[in-house]
Amino acid sequence: MSSLVTPIRKQTFLAVALAGLIGEVCFELYAWLISPALFGVVLQPSNLVIAITSKLTGIEITKALAFPVHFLIGSLGFGLFVYATRLIMPARVWLTGFVSGLFLWFVAQGMLAPFIGRSFMMDFGTYTQSSFVGHVGMTLIMAHLLDAFLGYFEQNSANEVGDPLTRT
Repeated sequence: MSSLVTPIRKQTFLAVALAGLIGEVCFELYAWLISPALFGVVLQPSNLVIAITSKLTGIEITKALAFPVHFLIGSLGFGLFVYATRLIMPARVWLTGFVSGLFLWFVAQGMLAPFIGRSFMMDFGTYTQSSFVGHVGMTLIMAHLLDAFLGYFEQNSANEVGDPLTRT
């Protein structure tokens, strides 16, 4: 049994990492290309990383450092959050993605923005509206990809573990 645990954990981590990476890339494409066309604003969450780091440590980091930090948080952190939401709330995939995105959007705009001195939900302006679309869109993509990757790995694991005479 223990020989099955390690590959399953590796497959789960790989599924989370891949879904998170693709979802974060989609978020960045949305933030830089689509959001300006729809809302007239470029989403730059690296500015939030800079402000939080400065407030907590007094150290002013550059965008060149803040961007990869946010990218890592977005891909692995949000991917893990979507996976945890899936475990806690085993509902339809789209609902898992929506709830995850809604929660993460609220944390960013309703908690972290006021923490760094901005208004609650940044007065529900165009940046906050675009942020909603970006966070929910990203986590919907992550949830669907996670479901697909986990299903793929589960199916392949079953084929490897099953009876060798029935494998095709």
